[in-house]
Amino acid sequence: MRAPDGIASGPFWVERLLDGSRDGEMTAMRATLDPGVRTHWHSHPLGQLLYVLSGVGLAQRDGGPVAEVRAGDCAWFAPDERHWHGASPDSAFAYVSIQAFRDGTAVHWLEPV
Repeated sequence: MRAPDGIASGPFWVERLLDGSRDGEMTAMRATLDPGVRTHWHSHPLGQLLYVLSGVGLAQRDGGPVAEVRAGDCAWFAPDERHWHGASPDSAFAYVSIQAFRDGTAVHWLEPV
């Protein structure tokens, strides 16, 4: 299915792998982004694990440098840490993300990058 509008610079595809909905339950999804598509700034109340499946991606923590990530790389974003991730300009990017619910949500979407 398509990701909701307004959370990235362009459309991308998601496949739900785990569908938690209560505090402490995990959610997981596989996302596939076309070249140049990146998420808006966002945070996760209990953190997020990102595992890169294919392609070349970019990720940035608020105030930090933009880092390149490739297939097999793993990134951990701490609870409430503002960050974004997306496909590099020349490569599609696919990843699995895992995050947990707290206070009814697993993500807080913010402004575009």
